[in-house]
Amino acid sequence: MTASGSVRIPFSRASLTGRELEYVGQAISIGQLAGDQTFTKHCEALLERELGAERVLLTPSCTQALEMAALLLEIGPGDEVIVPSFTFVSVANAFVLRGAKPVFADIRCDTLNVDEATLDALITPRTKAIVVVHYAGVGCAMDGILAVAAPRGIAVVEDTAHGLFGRYDGRRLGTIGRFGTLSFHSTKNLTCGEGGALVLNDPSDVTRAEIIREKGTNRSAFFRGQVDRYTWVDLGSSYLMSDVLAAFLYAQLEAHETVHRERRARWMAYDARLRDWAARHGVRTPVVPALCEQTYHIYYLLLSSFDERSAFIEHLGRHGIHAVFHYLPLHLSPMGRRFGGQVGDCRVAEDVSGRLVRLPLYNDMSSEEQDAVIDAVCSFT
Repeated sequence: MTASGSVRIPFSRASLTGRELEYVGQAISIGQLAGDQTFTKHCEALLERELGAERVLLTPSCTQALEMAALLLEIGPGDEVIVPSFTFVSVANAFVLRGAKPVFADIRCDTLNVDEATLDALITPRTKAIVVVHYAGVGCAMDGILAVAAPRGIAVVEDTAHGLFGRYDGRRLGTIGRFGTLSFHSTKNLTCGEGGALVLNDPSDVTRAEIIREKGTNRSAFFRGQVDRYTWVDLGSSYLMSDVLAAFLYAQLEAHETVHRERRARWMAYDARLRDWAARHGVRTPVVPALCEQTYHIYYLLLSSFDERSAFIEHLGRHGIHAVFHYLPLHLSPMGRRFGGQVGDCRVAEDVSGRLVRLPLYNDMSSEEQDAVIDAVCSFT
């Protein structure tokens, strides 16, 4: 913190790309406030085109997109779903809500993505799905993951909250497994404050996904003129994003290439200017495999210990810079322990969690702000 007690450089800050207020005004002026209207359709069409996905459905959050995936997979009591321990709680909650048991997988030392080499030992006859998370927008080793899952008929769900428009071996993240889920939370590269999307890669899922999103009714088919009335036909809930939020989001999506270039420049500046300091101090910087085209969502440092990480965050705070740690291992949380999680189950996740710190990175970060962060980092000894 600065002497005044205020943060001068925040960890994250949402910003406008140009046409957000114009589009929101249009949605309001034509009276389209509810979901699945003009701007929802614009967003979905853009995402389908850019991703090459069978269908994309906007949702109020990535959490709810994961819940839809659980419903589509007919997850229920007795099922097991493999999830990385080093991730956000929604990845587990969406399936636990359906009665499944989460089985926690460890992560790789390099990318901090789920370790595909550990999956085989975690699979049982009850395994229904494997959920992978493209941490920091760097793709998981999808070939290895699919090689484990596909022969057993296990569905793969890609949590692509960090990875929209990233690639693994030329393929768009979120389009490689059966489902992908996206986040447009205010901390993400592209945002509408709160929002998400479900990416459908199997044509057979599309009709039922539309029904689930519309509270279990065939309302979408009704508005396309395919049925003469709509009614309750399946399980479902209210998974529609407001068209006002979709209007804001559409402006962000239109500018995604510009946002990508801006974030890349900032990420690369961190990487170029901190590598020597990191090497001298035994600090590890991010690893991006050659097969991965990342999204520049996070720039993190791995310090040598929990105590050093705490001192580092405090040091940056004294310079008015808000840097933060990230996930606590899910298997060691109170809920995770209820499912049998114990110390030592996911050793890499346990180690990394206590040492990782994320530096400020946002779309409109100025050169002066980034210079101040880099100077403060380099003054830590």
